[in-house]
Amino acid sequence: MALTPTDVNRIAHLARIELGQREAEHILEQLNQFFGLVEQMQAVDTTSIAPLAHPIEQIEDVALRLREDAVTEHVRREDNQRCAPAVQDGLYLVPQVIE
Repeated sequence: MALTPTDVNRIAHLARIELGQREAEHILEQLNQFFGLVEQMQAVDTTSIAPLAHPIEQIEDVALRLREDAVTEHVRREDNQRCAPAVQDGLYLVPQVIE
């Protein structure tokens, strides 16, 4: 898929970007190179390749390290609410905003 100068100008207009003629030509060249690379990657047959959880799996076996599911913080509600202007039953009181 090759873009045209009209396509670049339309994209620039939609993005609210002002491009000069030289900038538009340069961006057109870069976008066409990018889309060429995408077409090359899409042409590769990947039907027999299993997806990877992590790219390093191609080089070495990776065992995901899982941490122990343990509580690491303590609830200090009273300390946190000490500076609040209004608290009742452990809840912050705020002014009513919806009538």
